[in-house]
Amino acid sequence: MLVVAGWGLYLLASVRRSKPEIGSEIELAANRKQYLDDEQLEGPRLDRVLRWGLLSLSIVGVGLPLYWLAEPGRMSGAVDNFDETFVARGADLFAPTADGGFNCAGCHGGNQALGQEVPYTLTEFEFDENGEIIRDEEGNPETTLRQVSWRAPALNTVALRMTEEQIRQVLVYGRPFSPMPAWGIDGGGPLNEQQIDNLIAYLQSIAISPEEAQEQAQEAAEAEVERLATLQAQLTDEQGAEQPDQDEIARLERQISYNQPATLGAALFNLNCARCHTAGWSYDEPEAPGAGAMGPSLYNVLTQFPDETEHSAWVANGTEVGEQYGQYGQNDAGAMPYFGRQLSREQVQAIVNYERQLGATGPPSPEIRNDVNDTLRAPTPRTGSRPSPTGDDPTAADGDSTGETGDEG
Repeated sequence: MLVVAGWGLYLLASVRRSKPEIGSEIELAANRKQYLDDEQLEGPRLDRVLRWGLLSLSIVGVGLPLYWLAEPGRMSGAVDNFDETFVARGADLFAPTADGGFNCAGCHGGNQALGQEVPYTLTEFEFDENGEIIRDEEGNPETTLRQVSWRAPALNTVALRMTEEQIRQVLVYGRPFSPMPAWGIDGGGPLNEQQIDNLIAYLQSIAISPEEAQEQAQEAAEAEVERLATLQAQLTDEQGAEQPDQDEIARLERQISYNQPATLGAALFNLNCARCHTAGWSYDEPEAPGAGAMGPSLYNVLTQFPDETEHSAWVANGTEVGEQYGQYGQNDAGAMPYFGRQLSREQVQAIVNYERQLGATGPPSPEIRNDVNDTLRAPTPRTGSRPSPTGDDPTAADGDSTGETGDEG
């Protein structure tokens, strides 16, 4: 548009400057017009042109270095602008449905993703009095639905324990057998690659510092130690209540039967590892600690990690999908988060000490264990129902040589 406007003004000016025809072609031809003589051309005219040339050269000579000096800042500002734009778009996607978002905030504890409990419907197998799965006439397992409250994790620390690719994997494909759906197009969700990137940028923007995360972990662990130490007192109070809750009594009796010590290591394990390594923990019906769920059983940890230093490195540094760990472990489908930033060195060591204690104690007794492809990961056999580890086929297992499907969700 500017070019067209410029040509228009030029043509208008040319027409206005044109002279009426007053005579022969000699008088009208521009190349016949008498021009400046040599004295004028080599005098004032030349001086004026040289002055303009010097001014132009000075502008280029000074302006170009100044532009080069400002270029890094301009590029950095452009990157910051992109980051701020992605974060703002990610915040819009993360927002509650009422605000036009996809309601990530509705499950994960508001826009700051502090974590909270959310309703979830479990699909459970039906069992007879002998602990055998009840099947229909065609041999399909009978299932029932049950509503529970699921502990959705806080995400203001997720960037401290998972790489960008690990976060992307969860966002795109979700967490099977949990409230976390697949959001990426490749996983069957509605979000494209750029929108997933925007969500990751937002999660990184709300991340708290490692120091703050470690302080919060310590405070939460101390409260969990207190809870573990008072399980028997809680049971006594519930049994003596005017209207005792039999489900709560059964839950407390089951937890007490596992003899989990009231130590910092056990508490930190419950708060950071049990989500994947203890069946039922996410909906407050924990089975044997460390017996496996989405992640593998930890009762072989002394065989897997004869060297305690390697064990500590595994907890602190995690593993990527497909990466080997320990003596014979390999993540074929999931990824072990790294806790070396979210937890202090002492806190990581406390978890390692507790896990090695589990390995030394050995697996739970047969009445509280159930093998699924040689993996301790299913709830206590009892009359009634329990969650299906695979969703439909009780004999199927995850595509992982260790039973591992991931450690976050």
